[in-house]
Formats: sequence, structure tokens, C-alpha cells
Amino acid sequence: MLKAVQILGWSSGLTISQRLTKTRKSSSVSFISTSLNLSTFSSVTSISPRKIFSFDPTRMSSSLPGSDPVANSPTFVSVQSAGDVRKIKFCQWCGGPTKHEIPDGEEKLRAICTHCGKIAYQNPKMVVGCLIEHEEKVLLCKRNIQPSHGLWTLPAGYLEVGESAAQGAMRETWEEAGATVEVISPFAQLDIPLIGQTYVIFLAKLKNLHFAPGPESLECRLFALDEIPFDSLAFSSIYVTLNLYLEDLKKGKLKYHYGTINKRPGSSPSDIRAFSLDYHLQP
Repeated sequence: MLKAVQILGWSSGLTISQRLTKTRKSSSVSFISTSLNLSTFSSVTSISPRKIFSFDPTRMSSSLPGSDPVANSPTFVSVQSAGDVRKIKFCQWCGGPTKHEIPDGEEKLRAICTHCGKIAYQNPKMVVGCLIEHEEKVLLCKRNIQPSHGLWTLPAGYLEVGESAAQGAMRETWEEAGATVEVISPFAQLDIPLIGQTYVIFLAKLKNLHFAPGPESLECRLFALDEIPFDSLAFSSIYVTLNLYLEDLKKGKLKYHYGTINKRPGSSPSDIRAFSLDYHLQP
């Protein structure tokens, strides 16, 4: 979905009031890669004693995306660690026991049924959600479930079969925040190879001011931009998304972003700042 702005299919029932404009010239796309860490987000002046972290691409080294990961680098470790095929003990089709081999013509270890011969392929899951803007505030939900119980996140969840990414994002927003929204445009796609997930976040606006926590949320709240609780966010993906959003606002233009979040090897899943943002593309 590197070109989600162009190819994402909208359902006939979805209202779109605005789309991000994108220059199609190759020179207008910047490629930013490797080593994004906590120091990359520099604090900027605000009217609140709280800090807003600002994404500064000039402090990252540049390389072209698509290059092969280097052994022992975070990218390489993430790719190698994504999915443990040896945990697949039985066939999902016939229930027969599996063996673990590299099939002819392939390069990865697979779980192969010893009865029917079918191969179990592991595919990433897509998480969809909304970054909801309202009068220079954003809507966040405090999680009532694990992981990251009690921490703040954008309303988001797994895409279900039979719905578009935008429909799934609106459904998750209703389920977690009791809010009906209008999707404006895609904002970010963030891949997390280590855990086999892809986040697709849409910019959206409230259709009305009625919102309330659903079963998976303890609280829902509109945060002013200088009050976003960066020290209490649930996931690295949300941390990155909100920082990219604030940086775009600072520059006066919202863009569409693609990037790969590679968690630092050996870091705790709860350490949302232990990552690098690689292959960052933006118009």
C-alpha cells in the first residue's frame, strides 16, 4: 500500500470532503531512513509546560528505500523475527500434524501438513484507525484492555473481512470512542515487521460532538495539541503518527507518510520509544 493515496478503494457510502494533494514528480518524494530514536524528536516551545515532540527528518541519515537489510541491523533482525512458524503444529484445513521445511522454490521455513500437503503461509495483520481532528484537538482513547491497559491511543483495531480499510477505521472509532466520523484522507501507513502488523491511519473529523468510551476504552478525550500525553501513549505506531501530524502542522501542510517501524532488538514491548523509523517516504 505504498501508493495508498492513489489506489485505496472508497466505498460508495463513504463521504470524502478532502484529499491530500500529491505531486507526482519523483523529485518531490523524499526518502528518509535509519536510526530514528528518542533524540530525533526535539521539544518545541508551547504554551503549556508539557512538551510536544517534533519530528526532525534532517537529523536522520538518508538512504534509498528497498535496499537489502544488513545483518545484525534492526531491520534484518525484525524481518528474521517476524512470525514463529514452528508454533504451527497442526494443519488449519485438515487438522493433520505439520512438518517444518523450506518448500522447493522458496526461501523461508514453512509449516507443511504431512497429510494434505498444504502449506501454512503467515501474513501480516492490518490495523486501521482514525486521527480525529476537532478545533485543534485530537481524540484519544484510554485503553481498557491489554496490552497497554490504561494508556492512550488513537481509536484503531484489526481490519475485518468484508470491509474496506476506511470502513474498518470508522467502525473501530465507533466501537472504541462511540463517535461517528467522516474520513478525510489517508495520513500514514506504518509497517511493523517484528510483530507482523501494518497500521493504516486516516485523518477524520467528528460528525457531531457526541462520543463516549466503548467496552475497550476507559475514557475518551479531546486533547489540545500541546497536551497530548506522549509519556502515556500505548504504542510506538501512535507515538510516530502523532509526531508526524504535529510536524506537518508546524510546516503548514499535511502529507501522506509511509514508514517502517523497527523495534530495537531486546527492547520491552512497552517501551514505545525503542525503535527506528526506516524508509520514511512523504510527498
